[in-house]
Amino acid sequence: MRPAELAAIRAGDIDVAFRRWDRPRLKVGTRMRTAVGLVEVTSVDRVPVSSLTAADARRAGAASLTALRQGLDRVHRERPVYRIGLRYAGTDPRQALREAVPDAAEIEAIVAWLDRLDRASPTGPWTRATLLLIDELPAIRAPDLAQRMGRDTPSFKQNVRKLKERGLTESLDIGYRLSARGAAVLDHEGHPRPARGRPEPEAGLPLPHIGAPATRALTAHGVVRLEQVAELSEGEVQALHGVGPYALGRLRTAMEAAGLAFRDDPGTRSQTS
Repeated sequence: MRPAELAAIRAGDIDVAFRRWDRPRLKVGTRMRTAVGLVEVTSVDRVPVSSLTAADARRAGAASLTALRQGLDRVHRERPVYRIGLRYAGTDPRQALREAVPDAAEIEAIVAWLDRLDRASPTGPWTRATLLLIDELPAIRAPDLAQRMGRDTPSFKQNVRKLKERGLTESLDIGYRLSARGAAVLDHEGHPRPARGRPEPEAGLPLPHIGAPATRALTAHGVVRLEQVAELSEGEVQALHGVGPYALGRLRTAMEAAGLAFRDDPGTRSQTS
């Protein structure tokens, strides 16, 4: 699902999707981890194309019934159509896990788990080296990190996903960063961490997930916090190459939740006048 569709599911504006499958590929009750949190499958039903309505198109986020049918006919027209019921099921539980600093018993359990991964690896130990690399080079593309470790990108990403499952790392729009949980494990083992010598990050609210192109566009202009976005007009942000409607909407939503607004927002002018 595209980022805009995920955002609409979280907002409740989309609650179904239609797919051409040779057989059902999702089960009712499945919870999928996405960029906006958990999305739960509430139903999976085979439906004839002739039964689709304009209401179905609206619920799926399509521009029209014609657009929905055209999208379904684009590939695998010979396959049946399935309607998948969807709902937003809350934040990803790994988010809370990342932020929870483990106690001594938890750290010992994590260390034992990392040791098992290293012993089972046909290419040798990798867990600490990967954590240290992400700590040293946050927000760097996965292919670049994989190259630094002498690994191919798919296997490197697979390993990072294992660490992410335990809340030790966090995916960013570009690359990864070490979580508080991951830092606690490295500190417990006494690993030298370059991040210890870094200055404290600038205070403020981080940018929401807006996609790699938009993140690159803003960071290239030194904008890494929502408070800095609020110093710009909406037109200035929109003019940056890589910032599209989805990223703009995500920024606007995040700023509204934080009580911020674009510099040229009418509400901002009225509040400051």
